[in-house]
Amino acid sequence: MFRRRLLKRTAIFLAGSLAFPYVSQIYPPLDLDLMLVFFGVLFFVALAIAVVLDRRSRNRRELELLKRVYSGFIPLPWILAATLLVNGKLDSQKNLAYYPTTVDSRYNMPGIVRGTRRLFVHSWREGQKIERLAVDFDDYDRFRAGDLVVVGVEPGALGIPWYYGVYRR
Repeated sequence: MFRRRLLKRTAIFLAGSLAFPYVSQIYPPLDLDLMLVFFGVLFFVALAIAVVLDRRSRNRRELELLKRVYSGFIPLPWILAATLLVNGKLDSQKNLAYYPTTVDSRYNMPGIVRGTRRLFVHSWREGQKIERLAVDFDDYDRFRAGDLVVVGVEPGALGIPWYYGVYRR
């Protein structure tokens, strides 16, 4: 009985884990790479707890504390995905800011479904040297290292700045 519930909860967690990267492409935050690393750590910690729970249940050992910890991890991907979606969806177009910068380099990692394309541009924010912008295939092919560009950034309804677009200067 417990293992069936664990499997259902893990399925809910995995569905949320698929939703988060998808939503992060709709309204990509400026610090997307850092968020994906955080999410990856969270994902593997939760799966490790699920494996430990399964093994302990087979051996008829104490589960209560780990069950509660794992239950706390289940909604996190959904909460993070909803946060990014609300941050971009409720943001008004009035606050759009444009920052002139230069393309430093590009990065393309082909994937099975979409892959990852990044433009590395000189940062306009204090404390940052480079901004990694998640771009689509067209923007990736349009710009080369050394191109002068303008980056549109929205502040985000929840305070998470997200990348709106990149244009030629």
